[in-house]
Amino acid sequence: MNAEAIIRDIEAEHIKDDIPDIYVGDTVRVGVRIQEGGKERIQPYEGTVIAKRSGGINETITVRRIFQGVGVERVFLLHAPRVANIKVIRRGKARRAKLYYLRDRVGKATRLKQRFDRPL
Repeated sequence: MNAEAIIRDIEAEHIKDDIPDIYVGDTVRVGVRIQEGGKERIQPYEGTVIAKRSGGINETITVRRIFQGVGVERVFLLHAPRVANIKVIRRGKARRAKLYYLRDRVGKATRLKQRFDRPL
């Protein structure tokens, strides 16, 4: 057995199978596990997916939201144990692979048209 096959087998154990189809432009709610003292809770982080990278176990999404007038972006490793769940709230219409131009926009200009041809 070569090294690539061994790595592929180990990665297959950790890949989650309950992740929905996520596209760039979608509004998602990511449940993030937060450790506070001895307790653990799930904190939702809702925003627009502006980038999607790679595939397999290293797949990441970049989620952008506006918090108190400031744009905040977080990169989530989809198959990480810190990510409890992901729910697609609405589908957005995007004609690009990366929506970095949304960083320069303010207010209602950051909204994307909604898609209805893909199920949630």
